[in-house]
Formats: sequence, structure tokens, C-alpha cells
Amino acid sequence: MPVPVQAKSFSVFQKDVYSFFRSNGRHTLPWRKTKNPYRILVSEIMLQQTQVDRVIPKYRSFLKRFKTLQVLAEASLGEVLREWQGLGYNRRAKMLHEAAKAIMLNYEGKIPKSYADLTSLPGIGDYTAKAVRVFAWNEPEVLIETNVRSVFLHHFFPNQEGISDKKLLPYVEVTLDTKNTRGWYSALMDYGSYLKKTTLNPSRKSTHHTKQKSFKGSNREVRGALLRALVSGAKSLSVLFKELDFSEERIEKQITALSEEGLIVIQKNTAQLP
Repeated sequence: MPVPVQAKSFSVFQKDVYSFFRSNGRHTLPWRKTKNPYRILVSEIMLQQTQVDRVIPKYRSFLKRFKTLQVLAEASLGEVLREWQGLGYNRRAKMLHEAAKAIMLNYEGKIPKSYADLTSLPGIGDYTAKAVRVFAWNEPEVLIETNVRSVFLHHFFPNQEGISDKKLLPYVEVTLDTKNTRGWYSALMDYGSYLKKTTLNPSRKSTHHTKQKSFKGSNREVRGALLRALVSGAKSLSVLFKELDFSEERIEKQITALSEEGLIVIQKNTAQLP
């Protein structure tokens, strides 16, 4: 889908975004200080559906515990899940662990650079592969995430609703700074984060916008409580029923689900991390 010829407005847009970034950018974010593909991959997986302020301490502690991809691959899933506690969406930890093992097995311990190889790894989809390529190797990928989306909706579609990413992508492509892709997306993400805090969330204009479901009372809350309860060691199901403030039916259902996903192990009515 072509975009209108707006070379001058695109130039002004780029200058405005970079100007904001110079003055207000989050330059101290730890993953902004590295080009190490492993560290970038860890940050990208952690940042999925999780606020930056919550990720920063976990990113640091995770990399202190698992200094290299090899150390992560050789650890047990239980060790990884223990370190992951506090971030939620524990499937991400499992997929990151499996990706590390696949990289050790198939790529001699080096994170592959190509998009095709990255997306062949467990848990790494289109966006994550492109983000790793951008921030590790400065590759000129065209990508959209929530903050990037907010910037383009705010600037180029201020009075329109129901805008799809398909319509936004040509704008992302034509304004891309191909020489400094890493810095450009950092600037866009920081500006988008600012817009979401200071204006009516521009993402609401997107067809892809969905209101996040409440954590309280959700299956995610039950799953998180179960995994936290097992961090200290194995526990019988009867103990879990007493300790957790949920019905036995809900606890049993999530124990079954977690077991099927390989996030916990059940032996003789006792649950434990893998």
C-alpha cells in the first residue's frame, strides 16, 4: 500500500522523534548498552507483555545467573523458572530455555543472524526475530510493536479510527533510518511510551488494540501462584490446596495444564518444578 508523497513531512517527523529522544530518551536501559545477541534476545523475550520497570531488575539478575547462552542451555528448566519468578507468562522462560538448547545444538552456540533461522527457534516469532536483528546487528527491519504503533497513529492518522498495521507499515518503511536502525527504533519506542502516558492512548485507533484482561482472578493468577509455591521445593497437592487461596477445582485444572506444558512435574500426588 503506497503512502502519499510527503518527503518534507517525513523529514520533520524524523527530526521531531530524534529531538525528543535526545532530551527524554531512556538511554540508561541496560539492554541499550549492549549489542550482544544473547542479551538482546533475553531482553526481547522479557519485554513481551511486561512493563520496562519490572523487566530491568529481572534482566540484570537473570544475566547474572545465566551469564551466557551456554550456561542457560545447560541449566534445568526448574532453575530457569525460579529465576524468572516475578515476570509472569512463564511459557516465555520455557521457550527461551528451549531456544538456547536449540542454538547450542544447531548453531554451535551462536545466535543466528538470519530472519529465517531465528524464526525457526522455539518461541521466536516475526517481531522478536526482527527486533533481535535490529538491536544486535542494526539490520534495517520494518517492524511494529505497541509503542511504534502509537507514534505512527498519533502523527499520521490523528483523526482516524480502525487503522490496521498493514496501513501503517508503509509509513514505518519510508521513514526508517537505515543507517541507524537501532537508534531509530529506540527513539520511536521511547516517544511512543511517552505519548501513551500523556495523551489518550493512540493505540486505541488500531484494529489490533485489545484491552488487557484483569490479572486478578484470572487463570494466570492461579498459574503464577502455583509456580511461586513450588520455587522452594516439591509440595503435595493437598498442601497446595491448603496454601493457595483458590478453589481445589481451579488449582487442579491449572496443575494439569502446567504439567501438560512441561512447566511442572507431577509424581505420586506431588508437584515440583522440572
